[in-house]
Amino acid sequence: MSENEKSTRRIRFERYATKRVQAILDNLDRLENCSNKNNYEYNENDTRKIFKVIREKVEDVSKEFEKQMNKGKRNKFFL
Repeated sequence: MSENEKSTRRIRFERYATKRVQAILDNLDRLENCSNKNNYEYNENDTRKIFKVIREKVEDVSKEFEKQMNKGKRNKFFL
């Protein structure tokens, strides 16, 4: 599919999703800089809290994408 054939919504998704994912990756790189024990003081509990909240948010976002993709699909019951 050429760019001319892509829908406006698809083009907008690609543009914004690309920028937003890159921003997340850039921020994770900045967070990684905080791991330097020569510059920062933290403990295992701190890191557990950080990565727990990140994992939870990623899971929430993933579930929302799945929910939206499955919207309108009917659940089918089989015996």
